[in-house]
Parts: sequence; structure tokens; C-alpha cells
Amino acid sequence: MREATNQSDELVEQVSRTTGLPLDDARRVVADVLAYFTETTEEYVRRRHRELQTYGARNDEIFARLGAELRHWPVRSPELSARQLRRIVYG
Repeated sequence: MREATNQSDELVEQVSRTTGLPLDDARRVVADVLAYFTETTEEYVRRRHRELQTYGARNDEIFARLGAELRHWPVRSPELSARQLRRIVYG
């Protein structure tokens, strides 16, 4: 676990150095990026569903869009049908 912290600290310092961001801002950026790449498929689907609903999208549109987004998501996901996506969101 300590090694991961050292790597994160090194990454924070690198981001700060190369962007000119203060260390606190660089730490937040690194945390956001790491969270993005460690989000599970289920977490992503639930989060994006909530976001898209907030902007008034309907479920049929949302599930079609989620299916398309997952094909290009940086963390490989199995191809999921609209029914599988609904089950993730609603159980």
C-alpha cells in the first residue's frame, strides 16, 4: 500500500511541475483521474443514468446512449443490452 502512495505522490508532483498547478489542485486532478479509471461498469452506468436523467433524457434514449458510450469507455466492458443496463440501474 505504501508503494501506491509513493507512486501517487510522484504523480501529483509531476502533474504540479508540468502544469504549474499548486500541489493541492494537482492532488485533486490525480484523484479524479484515478477514480475515473477505477470506476466499475455498474458504477459508471448508474452515475451516467442519473446525469442523463437530470438533463431530461428518457430511459430508452439513456440506455441506447450508455450502450454506445461503453463501447468506447477506457476500461473495457462487456457489451450490455438495454435490458442488462436497466437491471444495473433498477436491480
